[in-house]
Amino acid sequence: MGHRSTTTGAPNALLPRRLVELGGRGPEDVVADPRGGVLTGLEDGRIVRVDGLGDPARTGVRVVAETGGRPLGLELLPDNALLVCDAERGLLRIGLDDGVVRVLADRVAGAPLRFCSNVVALADGTVYFTVSSRSYPLEHWIGDLVEHTGTGRLLRLAPGETEPEVLLEGLQFANGLAPSADESFLVLAETGRSCLTRYWLTGPSAGRAETFLDDLPGQPDNLWRAPGGPIWVALAGPRVGALELLHRRGPAVRRAAARIAVRAPFRPPGTMGALAVDDAGRVLHHLEGRRARFRMVTSVCEADGRLILGSLWERGLAVCDLPAAPG
Repeated sequence: MGHRSTTTGAPNALLPRRLVELGGRGPEDVVADPRGGVLTGLEDGRIVRVDGLGDPARTGVRVVAETGGRPLGLELLPDNALLVCDAERGLLRIGLDDGVVRVLADRVAGAPLRFCSNVVALADGTVYFTVSSRSYPLEHWIGDLVEHTGTGRLLRLAPGETEPEVLLEGLQFANGLAPSADESFLVLAETGRSCLTRYWLTGPSAGRAETFLDDLPGQPDNLWRAPGGPIWVALAGPRVGALELLHRRGPAVRRAAARIAVRAPFRPPGTMGALAVDDAGRVLHHLEGRRARFRMVTSVCEADGRLILGSLWERGLAVCDLPAAPG
């Protein structure tokens, strides 16, 4: 049973305390490690680790690997390895001790695996990941959101396998993933529908998908589960009424609008946002910043006592205060 987003009250302020330059553009996803550091991938293929985010005097950035493609979603593994959704190369595994990059999967259903977006690994070693679009590449992502292609997918890669299994199709720009605390279901962001979808892994509904949280106050991007805490949802942009009206038009009209959109100059609006939700679909935090100097928040995580924001658009990370506990 899905929930409607109960975010009608005024959101709390989301204010960057400082920005951390990374020497490269587009830290699209951010994930925290147990030592308080953050890992992120840049447009030029580098994976960097950022330490000391809670103290400007200790902050340091170092390169830990290079994918040779365009890294997006990341998942840290217990053996100090990193899963990477690379928009150009597929699903990768990187050893953080030696920087060695290994391709886990680069084809699905006989076709090249492109624009994989976010990934999680469960306790049994099964890997789940999303493909945002099979119609548009990453550099033309806006075309998919305008055309509303519904070509997103949820995939599963079982331990020892090299060919992913398609679990769900027809998703509207499938994006972030996060497991429930007991790993009985996955929460999946559909950016093109401004909603979160639940995919059941166990129980009588196993293999079924349903709406988890609908009518979000923005377009959800990456998800990140805080250890012992909520699921953080990055809101990459506000809802756009004209776009939602366009989605009700026929395919030919949407395709024509998408052709214009991919050629038009793009600059994100000056808003930033994030939600924290629990496994019952309740919104615990709604954070928003207007006239922001940090735009297009595509990821959120907690690290070193701070809330860290990543962005496909920016050249660094934003460091914010953690919100007070709800209630």
